[in-house]
Amino acid sequence: MTRTAIIAAMPAELKPLTRGWRHQRQNGVDLWRWSFADGEWTAACAGAGVQAATRAFAEVEKTGEVDQLISTGWAGALHEEFAPGQAFDVSAVIDARTGERFLTKRAEMMVDGSPRSQNRDPSTGSGQALGHPGLWLVTNPKVADAHEKLRLAETYSATLVDMEASAIARLAQMRGIPFYCIKGISDGYTDKLPDFNRFISPSGQFQTLRFAVFAILSPKHWLALIGMGENSRKAARAIAESLLELLDKDGQIRKRNGYPNQQR
Repeated sequence: MTRTAIIAAMPAELKPLTRGWRHQRQNGVDLWRWSFADGEWTAACAGAGVQAATRAFAEVEKTGEVDQLISTGWAGALHEEFAPGQAFDVSAVIDARTGERFLTKRAEMMVDGSPRSQNRDPSTGSGQALGHPGLWLVTNPKVADAHEKLRLAETYSATLVDMEASAIARLAQMRGIPFYCIKGISDGYTDKLPDFNRFISPSGQFQTLRFAVFAILSPKHWLALIGMGENSRKAARAIAESLLELLDKDGQIRKRNGYPNQQR
């Protein structure tokens, strides 16, 4: 039996993918499972940040070993040319706290399958590293505003920013299992948004009620928040499509095992 763990921060990031999956919540972690003849896909989220991502994965592991690990969810763009609402296959992840860099399985395959002399050095952090069509992502300890995005782009030459992927990459490395990263862009490089860090609890939970009150009383942010909401929904749908393409490219697993109707 092959088990795949898919780790995100928020349920909304996984909603288009997990519609019709079996859901449960335990120890503060939301879990969705879809089992088939010779495997299982398990999605989990416990909040924003590396500690929450680690808790989510720990809950998945309680029911058995994981054979491959995927970090997914929303990310911010660090360059203007990457428009919100799209999903991208990340080549490598940089931990902004430690400087560590982790290649994804797809990027490793590019290294193994093509002459190294034709690829760029991974240490450069280039968005076109290893001749791979994916991108570099930097994991930051907090939600990045426009100023922080500029700093991260200049410091790491990365293309996207999130708060969890480096933790998942490290866990995969420690276990010697394949690591993938697919991220959807929720906010653009120059978007003027409120400080979301004010509404994230120490455990990584987004305080929806507090934020809703703030948003209602802050009309200057209305247009930006409406735009981000729509872009986030588009990005979540794009994430689901990309994940299914990765997990079941020709759709045979789903056809043989009665996959839930995603159109309902």
